[in-house]
Amino acid sequence: MADDKNPKDEKAAAEAKAAAAEAKAKKAARGRKKEEAKKVGFAANIEEGLKAKPARLKMRYRAEGVPALMKEFGFKNPNEVPRLEKIVVNMGLGEALVNNKIMESAVDQMAAITGQKPVVTRARKSIANFKLRQGQAIGAAVTLRADRMYEFLDRLINVALPRVRDFKGVSTKAFDGKGNYTLGVREQIIFPEINYDQIEKVKGLNISLVTTAKNDEQGLALLRHFGMPFRQ
Repeated sequence: MADDKNPKDEKAAAEAKAAAAEAKAKKAARGRKKEEAKKVGFAANIEEGLKAKPARLKMRYRAEGVPALMKEFGFKNPNEVPRLEKIVVNMGLGEALVNNKIMESAVDQMAAITGQKPVVTRARKSIANFKLRQGQAIGAAVTLRADRMYEFLDRLINVALPRVRDFKGVSTKAFDGKGNYTLGVREQIIFPEINYDQIEKVKGLNISLVTTAKNDEQGLALLRHFGMPFRQ
């Protein structure tokens, strides 16, 4: 005759299992809380820095860029001088159609890079050939303005672009005819805010610099005064 299981042993085993599950859940929650605090802290650091001191490129543009551009193009009024209006950072994610985790990681990475929460972009219409349905999340975008825009441009020019492998400068042919410039980045890991060990996949992104310049010549001169490393 088989020995009956002791009720006390079964109860103890159940309690131990429940305690282990609870400890695992608490550990996961701590990890998520830590990551959220890290993201919020990074954005808060940017905000604190902007409140403590104006953006460096903004001050440089006002002190050096405006007089130089007025002299170069013969402007009589400082308001005629072209200026940077906004920066749009966009990341397209076709893989998000089959893997939602890629979208979550992309949103987190763009928030770390720009210091601002991105907006998830969605498909405007359904395309059967691409297995795309209207309203599906297919990317993320951030629009930066004012001091935060200048801070991002400063880090892009002086920190991120020099980390590109075999970097020889950016092309002067990426203007749209109206003074706006679009730059393609193949790897998001050139930004120091991204932890290489935590990324699932290397992703590219587009950075559009929207200016008030009337033509490409003025846009090129404006970005050169900001220090954009154009290819010779």
